[in-house]
Amino acid sequence: MHRHRVALRTLALFAVALLPAAGCGNAAAPAGPAATSTLTEPPIRVGFLNPSGGPVPQPGADTGAQAALSYLNGEFGGIHGHPIELVSCDTDTTPERAQSCANTFVEKKVVAVMDGYNLSSSAALPALTAAQIPLVGMIPFDSVTGAKAENRVFFAAPQASFLVGALQAFQSAGKKSVTLALADTPASHQTIDKLLPVVAKALGIEAKGIYFSPTNPNFTAVASAIAQDNPDVGGLIAAPSEAVCTALVKALRQLRYQGTIFTAACTDYIKAAPQQSAGGALYSSNWLPAASAYAPPQAKTELALAQRYIKAVPDAVPGYYAYGEFALFATFAQAMSAAPETELTGPGVLRSLKGLKDFPSFLGPNITCGSATSPNCTTQMLLFGVQSDGSVKPVTETWITPVHQILAAIPGAV
Repeated sequence: MHRHRVALRTLALFAVALLPAAGCGNAAAPAGPAATSTLTEPPIRVGFLNPSGGPVPQPGADTGAQAALSYLNGEFGGIHGHPIELVSCDTDTTPERAQSCANTFVEKKVVAVMDGYNLSSSAALPALTAAQIPLVGMIPFDSVTGAKAENRVFFAAPQASFLVGALQAFQSAGKKSVTLALADTPASHQTIDKLLPVVAKALGIEAKGIYFSPTNPNFTAVASAIAQDNPDVGGLIAAPSEAVCTALVKALRQLRYQGTIFTAACTDYIKAAPQQSAGGALYSSNWLPAASAYAPPQAKTELALAQRYIKAVPDAVPGYYAYGEFALFATFAQAMSAAPETELTGPGVLRSLKGLKDFPSFLGPNITCGSATSPNCTTQMLLFGVQSDGSVKPVTETWITPVHQILAAIPGAV
């Protein structure tokens, strides 16, 4: 499964919110392709901070978790023959809800908790750390969670990599000005007020950040604010939902904005109008189905596998978060299957994951975990350009590695 990776450089960032509902319980594995019931070892329990409820839900993450569970308990064969029993807990933006979920996970004696791109995951950490239950995720959307390495492992890049990487790539392509919008939250002000100016100055790019209401956004106004300066790149640093991307792209096109429309990690708007979407750009922590034609052989195989299981989930919500969550569970299972069976405990899981070296992650780059200062196992990311046929093509031949000197100034980035 070893894949050839060559590092380039770039600039980009994440700061969105996915939010969940209320209620915890055990999630049974969905009946997916090749699902079986041949696993006879005792199940291992894994928690899931599920962002399917709340004011800005992100149901794609739950789709990915369900699909992954079907695959892992079916044709993958479990972890050392043990089926995975998922303890799913719906969350919202409140720390209180995250704390409640953490208490449930401790009570259920899970060996790890999977983070569903949760904005309040740091509130779960005190209880999980005290119980020696690691938090495992892709991208830490909670900046407090992402600032330290204690009792947590994230397989994808830190938030800062996505802003740094994208801007770096735009600068390399000769683009000199960007105007980017973000939902108005406390974390957003860290990104726009503090990080964006520093990154822009380091790259020699003119950058402007604007906000929109997370509960009552006016995308006609946002599009007008972007288009009035006619920047080379305009769009979103991050998006709380696919609907946000679709609304902003539509508004910018109505204003006849001719620059590159940057849509964070959104993809649904491309399916609705591929020709109008052409020339846009989006980032990702992993390979996406729309990029399959350009993916290396191993990633192409993994995309086909994930797509098969995601499509089998009832009322599936495919998209970036579904594939990201599938990749999280798959990489976790692959890593723990490579570790001794005796490591299927909270401390053992943390020890095994932090010990990963040049490990091929599912749909992602090779990862090396265990940094003393960062919970993330890589800083690499992908930036895609939207093609007229609806596919997305990497703007570089391989993974982008953001400039180390910039990331080093951001707590938890490296």
